[in-house]
Amino acid sequence: MIQILDSTLREGEQTPGVYFAPEIKLAIAQFLDCIGIDIIEAGNPAVDREIAKAIAHIAKAGLKAKIGAHSLCRKDDVKKALECGVNFLGIFFSVSENRLQQDYDIGLEKAIEKIVEVITYAREQQENLLIRYTPEDTVRSPIENVIAAAIAAVKAGANIISIADTTGYTTPFVQNRSIAYYVKTLKEELAKQQLYPQIEIHCHNDRGLALANALDAYNAGADIIDVSVMGLGERSGIVDLAELLINLIDIVEEKSAWNLSQLKELYDFVSEHSHISISPHHPLLGKNAFTHYAGVHVNAVAKDERLYQSLNPELLGIKSSLALGMQSGYIAVKLALKQIGREELIENQDLVMNIFQEIKEIAKRGTPIDIEQELPTIVEHCIVNQRVTSEICSV
Repeated sequence: MIQILDSTLREGEQTPGVYFAPEIKLAIAQFLDCIGIDIIEAGNPAVDREIAKAIAHIAKAGLKAKIGAHSLCRKDDVKKALECGVNFLGIFFSVSENRLQQDYDIGLEKAIEKIVEVITYAREQQENLLIRYTPEDTVRSPIENVIAAAIAAVKAGANIISIADTTGYTTPFVQNRSIAYYVKTLKEELAKQQLYPQIEIHCHNDRGLALANALDAYNAGADIIDVSVMGLGERSGIVDLAELLINLIDIVEEKSAWNLSQLKELYDFVSEHSHISISPHHPLLGKNAFTHYAGVHVNAVAKDERLYQSLNPELLGIKSSLALGMQSGYIAVKLALKQIGREELIENQDLVMNIFQEIKEIAKRGTPIDIEQELPTIVEHCIVNQRVTSEICSV
């Protein structure tokens, strides 16, 4: 069964301007646990003491998910992470030629020695610790460097090797540049050494392909996929949690235990505390995701929502809706009148037509018409106008 690692509290907090207070982090972790996330990456404790305290608090919260900390390839940083009481540790160190030369001034051999030393240290501290090694910027590093570092890391005690598309470089279906190529190649080369760690993937969205790459990696046999709420993260962020889950439920062979009905509340909560709005066109959870507007669409879904929906919004604990505006048809107005409890007006065709025309005029202002708040006022205005017109005509 594919596992999901949520990094909202680590990668997500690397979004410029985003800060989650410790109590907010705990609440987010509790949401994620309720949804059925396998691993919650709670942060890098070496960054700040408050982050360390928040990780420790989450680790002691009795959640079902494994709680993880992120760490540079340094013994001191690993020590700080383990002091938080986590049962998952992610250690990262690049094996890219440019990084090794420009940032560290060492060669691959020295880099592997450092990786082995730190992983060995972590394993000695905690026998049952899940250890992940990430060759940062995996997909732009020489594949032979990645393989050599991965083999050494697993032999030193790593359980998981993460393929990091740190800059959103990979592209599905392009030979030697797809993340599926890296998943398959790494699995094959490790198997030659009788090594079978789990393979994790971390896809950034710089080219808008994070979700596509994640599904490509799943198809290639990846074991763990990293996500965040709203796709938060460095630059363009990473794979969006909700988008991945809704796609996986249709293709995973095993029945998933994900509680998708909690996603809406989680997204609203993270949006509020990150001060980042959810786009109206966000798949699944945006305001327009299940909102029908054009006349032909509304006419069809009034009979059967499946005619213009491939997803059942009830999976997410929400319902379909309709919008009113320039593109609306006569049927939409009648449905909207039912929605606000004025169904008795539907038989008055002249009134409905007046309401219909009034809606089109108001729509020219360029903003949506709120059915619950604005339509009752429009209706009353049209009723008064019809009454006045009738009185004038009867004189």
